[in-house]
Amino acid sequence: MQGSAIIHYPNLNTVLMIENALKESDALLNREQLKKRLPTKVMHQTLNVALRYLEDSGKILDGRKGILWIHNPSPKLDKAIREGIEL
Repeated sequence: MQGSAIIHYPNLNTVLMIENALKESDALLNREQLKKRLPTKVMHQTLNVALRYLEDSGKILDGRKGILWIHNPSPKLDKAIREGIEL
């Protein structure tokens, strides 16, 4: 986080738990809705660090209206992206 030191880093289980909650959601979620869907409590700063990681890795979009899972592990999609022409 930019101005403050990160006190709590998420562990792998926390990141996977957040990933699963976002994958199972069929709509945009804000941070409070996401926290309610998680099976265990997660500190706000830890959640923000995990969400930043997921956004940087291209798995989610985190916007003003909410958080959305966008990762698609389809091999056909990967091939189309690799072989496609960039406009």
